[in-house]
Amino acid sequence: MSVAGFEGRRRVIQDSPVFYNVIRGLHIVAVIAWMAGMMYLPRLFAYHTRAAAGSELDETFKVMEVKLLRIIINPAMILVLVFGGVLIWVDLARIGPHFWLAPWFVVKIAGVIFLTAWHGFLARARRAFAENRNTRSERFWRMTNELPFLVAIVIVLSAVTKYGLHG
Repeated sequence: MSVAGFEGRRRVIQDSPVFYNVIRGLHIVAVIAWMAGMMYLPRLFAYHTRAAAGSELDETFKVMEVKLLRIIINPAMILVLVFGGVLIWVDLARIGPHFWLAPWFVVKIAGVIFLTAWHGFLARARRAFAENRNTRSERFWRMTNELPFLVAIVIVLSAVTKYGLHG
């Protein structure tokens, strides 16, 4: 296929509102799954702190935590980043790169970076629980349980209002 042919097909995909809305919808569904998992995992950790090491309850929590992370949270994060990347690619072609420095976009990206780091923190904590070396209290896990939701509120309001974008 010639470069011109590829460019033409790329243009049709990028200019298609149906394509854009399907990708945006899939991105939103993936975000919901990611946030639900990242809010549930610390709650499991809070309950897990009460279980005696080696007990049946301890082993049950370990299985629940690893499955939640590997089957829901990890794939959801990957989909969020892939679909978000596609949306950025389409927006670059549709409206140009000026949105990269818009305050709403910078806040959104900062939120995504925080959530990705928090995801890594939770994965390390899950490993610590699996190895019976958790050092965090039930209170810590209960207090941090809602962090992803608070960050998601900021991200959604930034993206929806697009504050700081003039024109």
